[in-house]
Amino acid sequence: MFDEKFFYIIGDEIELHLIDTYEGKQESLPFYWWNIVLKSEQVAVGKISLRLGHNIHSYYDGNIGYEVDEAYRGHHYALSACQLVLEVAKHHQMEKIYLTCDYDNAASYKTIEKLGAKLIEEVMPPENWLYYFDGVKKHKIYELLLG
Repeated sequence: MFDEKFFYIIGDEIELHLIDTYEGKQESLPFYWWNIVLKSEQVAVGKISLRLGHNIHSYYDGNIGYEVDEAYRGHHYALSACQLVLEVAKHHQMEKIYLTCDYDNAASYKTIEKLGAKLIEEVMPPENWLYYFDGVKKHKIYELLLG
């Protein structure tokens, strides 16, 4: 299922170094999980994952998940990492991906919008969502068509 050519991905400013893969089970989808590494310093500045496929959980959680360490925010590393994993999604014949964030997470939704994704809706995740918890915030759900 996982292609080794994506275990180490080189971009202009960043590289993605595979941390692990997960085969998926029951409701959770298979995914790749990488460190986002700043090429100039060879230091990990965050993490990114790509969930393969679609179900109710990827709709509310997104196919791509990312985080950038606070000291490295503001340099568009998340955007660059997202652009790199789009090629992985295409390789796995994904025609679209969902990206989500809390409705008030301006940094994330700006990244998602710069990627070219279109807002589908702002919605509260349902209680049958795998990652539901009391106090979960409303989500912005975006769709990005891959072509």
